[in-house]
Amino acid sequence: MTNEIVPAESKEVQAKSPIEIMEFALSKNMDVDKLEKILEIQERYDANEAKKAYTKAMAEFKKNPPKILKDMSVSYKQTNYNHASLGNVTETINKSLANYGFSSSWKTNQENLISVTCTITHKLGHSESTSLAAGSDTTGSKNLIQAIGSTITYLERYTLLALTGLATHEDDDGSSFNLEFITPDQVKKITDGIKEKGIDVDEVLKFADAETIDTITNDTYNRVMSTIKATKCV
Repeated sequence: MTNEIVPAESKEVQAKSPIEIMEFALSKNMDVDKLEKILEIQERYDANEAKKAYTKAMAEFKKNPPKILKDMSVSYKQTNYNHASLGNVTETINKSLANYGFSSSWKTNQENLISVTCTITHKLGHSESTSLAAGSDTTGSKNLIQAIGSTITYLERYTLLALTGLATHEDDDGSSFNLEFITPDQVKKITDGIKEKGIDVDEVLKFADAETIDTITNDTYNRVMSTIKATKCV
């Protein structure tokens, strides 16, 4: 909390618009320095009120989080389970957020990795963001643009899960969404196993509910490797 002394005039202009503040200043024959001080205080006050409104609304959202239905089935070798598709996750969360005055947006950046930043903004103006990065999805027959788009879509959904605190979702087989991706060493082991057994990469990604090998989550890694090892060489 700040210890600065708030001018008495500022108490009369709290929650007023800039135009109203200017009119108030003119009526008081206020000098420019004093007006600037009041505007600064007003700006901090508004920002604090917006942040409090964001926190309160997010708390209400989390009291009754949206139910994400399991709308997809995975069947691969001897393993079968149901899970919520990533598209379903995004649509369900966004609809619920709107009920509490929130909207979500994303920004992307591409250097060595593709980075996606998700921002949730409350109707009073306060916003918070989080970012994730991954490599381009070069599996299957995707061209360069499709490969980039696939990764962006995947990261958009997972950043939204992280920012809303809904990052964990139980599947029928007891697995859960985990925002930590597998390590480069684990990526190599899966890649080597796929090549050794002659397995279709897209089938493995479908089984792991991932867009690319390096975005397979670490809670899925053991199941993926067990399936690869159990597969007979083609």
